[in-house]
Amino acid sequence: MDKIVAELDAAIGDVAPGSTLAVGGFGTCGVPRALLEALRRRGTGGLSVVSNNGGTETDGVGLLIADGLVRRVTGSFIGGNAELTRRYLAGELEVELVPQGTLAERLRAAGAGIPAFFTPTGVGTLVADGGLPLRYAPDGTVALASAPKETRVIDGRTYVLESALRCDVALVRAARADRYGNCAFRLAARNFNPLCAMAGRLTIVEAEEVVPLGALEPDEVHLPGAFVQRVVAVPPGTAKPVEHRRVRAGTGEGAR
Repeated sequence: MDKIVAELDAAIGDVAPGSTLAVGGFGTCGVPRALLEALRRRGTGGLSVVSNNGGTETDGVGLLIADGLVRRVTGSFIGGNAELTRRYLAGELEVELVPQGTLAERLRAAGAGIPAFFTPTGVGTLVADGGLPLRYAPDGTVALASAPKETRVIDGRTYVLESALRCDVALVRAARADRYGNCAFRLAARNFNPLCAMAGRLTIVEAEEVVPLGALEPDEVHLPGAFVQRVVAVPPGTAKPVEHRRVRAGTGEGAR
């Protein structure tokens, strides 16, 4: 029942090359940076990463991409990482773009034991019809495109069949976790971390604070420990960078 692991390297020590990773976070909020940095130090490569976004050149899953450790990215947004975009267009890695709500449901479905589901999102587009570029050739032509997906008319409306996203490992960051693996998240960090945790066969949580059993009230638990196998404390001083900083010119009289 005690899921605490003392060291980051021990927590990710058996993540195998070629694994599929579900990586939590929304923008730069709630990104499991300590676990990603541990994987980067270890040099675990050939990874397929499922994440809402592709991080930045110096943060998030971008740390792994910059070192050439990622062969495929499945996500909703890659525009925040110029290096990911460069590698994609140069044919150095594959990218599967997925509508954000569909991505969230594909992860949740994996944790709920649902193999696939029908959704109206993407009907009439390349998402359903196929032809989305997954990988480019060095000369800029499309080397691999997505295949058409099954559609079905239900109550007069067309839906597309989307499959669940079951992953080998999930890397998650929680604000607080206890030694049984029960987790609480803050604000936007809750958007994808619980869903990624549900999708992993092995779920590893880095917690900003490891609290005693009973410190989390039942209503505070956003992710039950049943979905978690390991918990490791975030080392003091781990950075929490801001992706886009916006500062008002002023709030006094005449400010605009």
